[in-house]
Amino acid sequence: MSKIAVYFPGVGYHCDKPLLYYSRNIACELGYKNYRNVSYTYNAGNIRGNEEKMKDAYEALFSQAEAELRDIIWSEYDDILFISKSIGTIIATSYAEKYSLKSTRHILYTPLSQTYLFAPDHAIGFIGTADPWSDTDEIIRLSNANHIPIVVYEGCNHSLECTNTLKNIETLKDIMQRTMNFCKS
Repeated sequence: MSKIAVYFPGVGYHCDKPLLYYSRNIACELGYKNYRNVSYTYNAGNIRGNEEKMKDAYEALFSQAEAELRDIIWSEYDDILFISKSIGTIIATSYAEKYSLKSTRHILYTPLSQTYLFAPDHAIGFIGTADPWSDTDEIIRLSNANHIPIVVYEGCNHSLECTNTLKNIETLKDIMQRTMNFCKS
């Protein structure tokens, strides 16, 4: 079986930050030796709460992701895994829809509400109750409406962290255990 994992970061959360770094290690351990870290940039300042800037950021980042992934022949893979963070969740899900990658599985770290416009069939999500980028209740509602299991971490922010380092390590361990279980399923 031929596997590939693709990592879609957030704007300020690159692929070497904990969620994407450790999930990549786990996926590699589970046979996803072929992987791609998408890298993109957007420098238009704070986009949070500004619908027009958010749309512009999405379009710019989506275009960069398409360029980075254009050489991949998706039909060569039996198992496609997209792991994404923040705005990367919108890019990953819309990319899968645009390119008809129906059997792609998604791990959605701190999904934004727009992610659910392209709600995937096979996904799991993770969100914190202190995430300033998302309305946690809305994300839970959208996840439930789309039959996407969502794990909620009390007091965690947009990086799924809080002010207690040891609690952050416990939370990260829980996230990675659930990530591993999802990858194995």
